[in-house]
This record gives sequence, C-alpha cells and structure tokens, in this order.
Amino acid sequence: MTDRRFSKHNTSNLFKRYVWLVDTIYRRGKITFEEISGLWSRSNLNDSGDDFPLRTFHNHRKAIEEMFDIIIECDKQDNYSYFIENRDDMKKAGVRSWLLNTFAINSLINESHKLKHRIVFEQIPSGQRYLSPIIEAMRDNLTIEMTYQSFWRDEPTTFEVEPYCIKVFKQRWYVVARSLYYDSIRIYSLDRIQNLCIGDTTFKLPKYFCPETFFNNAFGIIVDKDIDPCTVILKVFGKQRKYLQTLPLHHSQEEIEANENDAVFSYFLTPTLDFKQEILSHGAGIEVISPKWFREEVIETVREMSGYYL
Repeated sequence: MTDRRFSKHNTSNLFKRYVWLVDTIYRRGKITFEEISGLWSRSNLNDSGDDFPLRTFHNHRKAIEEMFDIIIECDKQDNYSYFIENRDDMKKAGVRSWLLNTFAINSLINESHKLKHRIVFEQIPSGQRYLSPIIEAMRDNLTIEMTYQSFWRDEPTTFEVEPYCIKVFKQRWYVVARSLYYDSIRIYSLDRIQNLCIGDTTFKLPKYFCPETFFNNAFGIIVDKDIDPCTVILKVFGKQRKYLQTLPLHHSQEEIEANENDAVFSYFLTPTLDFKQEILSHGAGIEVISPKWFREEVIETVREMSGYYL
C-alpha cells in the first residue's frame, strides 16, 4: 500500500468549520452568504483571519451533505439566503443532534472563559489522535492501514480495513470496519491503534450495512453472532429504578411492573459481556429474572467476586 500522508491539524480544523457552518445556519434560521462571511471573520475559530470564499462555502455545503446528511439550501427569492432544509431532523437523536449540541456547548465555553474551570467533562482520550483521519477515510471511501495492539495478542499487528462507521461507548471511540484479511466486519478500539494511515484503495459501502441495524440488538459495542437476541427481564430495587426510568439501559426498555419498592423492566437484546458488566455495576440494585441461562451466568460471576472478599 502506498502511504497517504495527511495533516491531522488541517483535517481537525476542516471538521470544526463544517460544524461551525451548520450551527451558524441552524441558529439563524436563514442567513445570506455575506452574513456568514462576516460572522466567520469574527469567529474564534478563525484565528488566522482567513476569508471565507464563496467557492469554499459551496464545497463545505457538499461535504456536509455527504458526511452528515444535512442539506443546506438556498432561497433565491429571499435575498439568496441559506437555510437547513431538513431542520426538524436536527432535533432527533443521532450524529446531527450530537454535532449541533457539541458545537453549541463548545461555543458557549469559548465565549465564557471565566466558567471553564467550573465545567467538568469526561475525557475520551482515544478520540484525540485518530478520529479525524478515520472520518476522512469514511468520507472518501478509502481503506485505512493500522497497526493495532489487541488485548488478546502479545504483539501488535498491521492490517488493512474498510471503515464503515464509528461509535463512542463508555469513554472509548470504536471503528466498525471490514477486515480485508478475515473478510468480515470487526470492531476496533481507537485507543489500541498504535499507527494509522489512509490508503489509496477505494471501496463501496455495502447497501445492506446500516449502523443502527448493526447495533440494534447490542447493549454497547459487542456484537456477538453466537448469542441470539432474547427477552431479558430485570427487577430493579429502591431508588435505582428511577435511574433506569430517566436513562434507559437500551432503546427496547419497557417497564412492565411497578410498586413502591421495585420495578420490573423488559428488554430485547443480546445479553453479552458488556451488558452483564453493566448489570453488575449496579450492585444489589438489580436482579436478573430471566432468561435462566443468563441469570445463572450472573450468579456464577457474583460467587466468584464474593470469593475475593469472603
């Protein structure tokens, strides 16, 4: 493979400009290019004082539509003002909502320097170095070659993959990609990547692949085809149930029983290791009722844990 050098700084700045443009048009509702250009000249992101050429603006519009499915249209009858055609979709969950909320918060913090020390965020270190080039490769449908240190191998290995999508879970970024060596879709954690470069080989994203469908029955990041999705019943005690009522463990969560002392929730998912770990993290606040095999698996883990302390 021929190495393709990239500038992480330039890619990151370009991504920020996309988000800035979306946020600016979204908040204004409708805005002319002249107004956009004027706002850019005063933006904190424009530390070099660059102009915003019309050609660059249209290139950004096209890239934003391709990357985030956000359509920026022009109303020629209203002084050639620009607006987001699918504005209502921005309020829904997903990358568009995340994109907007992330930039809005970032802008507020930049404008309120005195509050920076009073706002505490979770750190996601794995996204700092390789997230931008992976997004760039996804945008251009290019393979990536990475050197990866798996937890299950003593030495790192270097291989080529086709990046399909990215996902964040439990303070880690992951890339879902097709391994050319194994000819199968696999999931790689960005914090285990030791080196990465974008290749020159193009690929086509399969029509059958949909990130939402791929993770539909997963609790987190583990997709195990050897475990069939099933109905899982949990009993939640005391105030712990209020946490689940306000922040469901999974999109399939349903409250099927409730009284003053506990509540029973139903889920349809694949009860994999990460789901078991989540249940155990709630301590005595959650009991697995069914399926029987999963309940017994949790019981065995609890027995093993108790052996460390008793």
